[in-house]
Amino acid sequence: MNELAEWLDKFIQYLQVEKRASPYTVRNYEREVKEFAQFLEEQGITSWTHVTPKHLQTWLSDVSRQGISPTSVSRRLYEVRAFFRFLERRGLLEENPLVGVRGPQLPHRLPRYLTVDEIYALMRAASGSDPYTLRDRAILELLYGSGLRLGELAALDVSDVDLERREIWVREAKGGRERIALFGGPAQVALRTYLQQARPQLQNPDAPSPALFLNRYGRRLSRVSITRIVQDYAKRAGITKKVTPHMLRHSFATHLMEGGADIRIVQELLGHRSPQTTQIYTHVSQRHLKEVYDRLHPRTKGNHSSPPEESED
Repeated sequence: MNELAEWLDKFIQYLQVEKRASPYTVRNYEREVKEFAQFLEEQGITSWTHVTPKHLQTWLSDVSRQGISPTSVSRRLYEVRAFFRFLERRGLLEENPLVGVRGPQLPHRLPRYLTVDEIYALMRAASGSDPYTLRDRAILELLYGSGLRLGELAALDVSDVDLERREIWVREAKGGRERIALFGGPAQVALRTYLQQARPQLQNPDAPSPALFLNRYGRRLSRVSITRIVQDYAKRAGITKKVTPHMLRHSFATHLMEGGADIRIVQELLGHRSPQTTQIYTHVSQRHLKEVYDRLHPRTKGNHSSPPEESED
């Protein structure tokens, strides 16, 4: 095994054992840092100590020319930087040579979310008493009611849920941290119904699973299956936009902000490390306020009707 592969293996073990990163996160890091290692080998580089900013910039340019989106290119830069921070902490490097490398300019995009009416339509679409519909309703209510990430929801065990306190112990998909997430009354009802009436029918008695959400074989429901469930009910609800589990997380945050929630409260509920990450939802909330103002205030553009004459009575 050459040095490039040896240290990449050590990094993957670090992510799995020390950081307790999700399998999805580990796969991304392994795949994309390995792509960089293969590029270096093609350039005749056999040691991470010989890597320069120019190597990374050239690789990122090559990736961009392949039609990869700026967001994906930026993610690759982040992952390689994290790997080099690991090498620096382990003493292979005296300093990180990639600190100053800048990624592509990312477009400023507001998060896509569902309206409150669309949320109600989505929940109504998951009406039924069979085990799968009860499971799916609990999934939809929990995604929107708690703002969980897809990976976080898929990783939940039954023991992580406190129905009475309406709390969930979450192992975060990003960073390997843990937090308490909250959920409301509708999610509580849906979860209780699922746990009492549906999950026992889905459980495999020969190989019981601790997972909260089970598939037809009694095993943990996958991220792909959860995404498919969300998209299926969105179509049933007549929602024409492409709906993803992460859009329900955006909807959760946006509706809280529109309702007047403090940004730091939303930050804690979402599990963001920095309020700057949550800041984007203030733009959405302000846009919503402006739309309401423009539509309803009597002295805004397009609303110049004369006031009624005062009665002399």
